[in-house]
Amino acid sequence: MAAGPTLPEAAQGAESDKRRQILDGAREVFLAAGFDGASMGAIAKAAGVSKGTLYVYFDSKEALFEALTLEEKRTLAENLFRLDQDDPDVQAVLRRLGLSLLDAMCRPDHIASVRMVIGASDKFPRFGRAFYEAGPVQGAARLRIYLDAQVAAGRLRPADTALAARHFLDLCAAGTLRRLLFAVGDPPTQAEQAYLIGEAVRVFFAAYGPEAA
Repeated sequence: MAAGPTLPEAAQGAESDKRRQILDGAREVFLAAGFDGASMGAIAKAAGVSKGTLYVYFDSKEALFEALTLEEKRTLAENLFRLDQDDPDVQAVLRRLGLSLLDAMCRPDHIASVRMVIGASDKFPRFGRAFYEAGPVQGAARLRIYLDAQVAAGRLRPADTALAARHFLDLCAAGTLRRLLFAVGDPPTQAEQAYLIGEAVRVFFAAYGPEAA
């Protein structure tokens, strides 16, 4: 019979669950009220904890906002950029990545999060830096590792893979995120997403595809 978790393990699990509960409540309040409009009291209420408990985990609204920003962007980067370096069909790998990335970028909650961070960054520049480094920078770094492997395998031509990664991610966005941030038009349909990503892969391979034999 397998032994149950030790007390320290059980305590760590409870701490992690409570922290997740607080972050979920904070996310709800920040998205509804923005950084300036959110209060620790409202966050405690949404999370179902006392203000005393909230302050045990986070000593300020700023610390809570930064933790939420870092965790959400890091998790998104980790989930999206799981790339199989041994898959010989590089175009298919990039197409799947592009579709997942574009779909995530177009979600209303993501648009709201980006607007919220931009709004708070004027007063707290570190929020914008944390958001950028935990998301776009991490995603580009993971993609660069994948591209390096493809260059080594001869599936892509030798190039500045750090720049190539940024090129591909920008091609996938193709102005879509910027348009949605300004509430211009609707998110692209699945057919439109497929077209945008297909073109992103085509243009990327025109620049970085393997040299002709």
